[in-house]
Amino acid sequence: MERFRKLHGSEMNRLTFELYQGSPKHPVILMLHNIRSMWNVGSMFRTADAAGIEKMIISGYTAVPPRKEIDKTALGAQHSVLWEYYADPLEALGGLKASGFRICGLEIAEGSRPYSDISASDFPLCLVVGNEVDGLEREVLELCDDVLEIPQYGTKHSLNVAVAAGIALFELVRAARANV
Repeated sequence: MERFRKLHGSEMNRLTFELYQGSPKHPVILMLHNIRSMWNVGSMFRTADAAGIEKMIISGYTAVPPRKEIDKTALGAQHSVLWEYYADPLEALGGLKASGFRICGLEIAEGSRPYSDISASDFPLCLVVGNEVDGLEREVLELCDDVLEIPQYGTKHSLNVAVAAGIALFELVRAARANV
């Protein structure tokens, strides 16, 4: 008998598109601002689907679907995850704040707090990720209620934006589910 048997797709209890659309979502929005790589955008769509978050907001010069580069890494998640586009990130963030969302930038910054230091009082929450080279702009950081930081122990102090978003999203989902 095999100790671990890899499951086939038909055994994974995947939700259909229709069931996923109607399923409850975690009280998290992921905002992508000025992301250069469409492959990173697609990857974050796929992660947002896996995490079951409310939606994504795309802003600035970040590409939006349909684009073959996004489709390649999103693997269909660009159709299952609700998303909106705002040219101006400040408009989107202002609306979210007015709706009661806590705005958290994901950045290495003075005054940041660990990404794992999230509690029930922080939800609903919008996680904002920025450009692969320059990170989040000063104007965006100024609208943040908090800046979350992923501790790094190597020499680079840099993670791919899609990887960082995935790490933080699943910690946020863990925290949200622990508070249910």
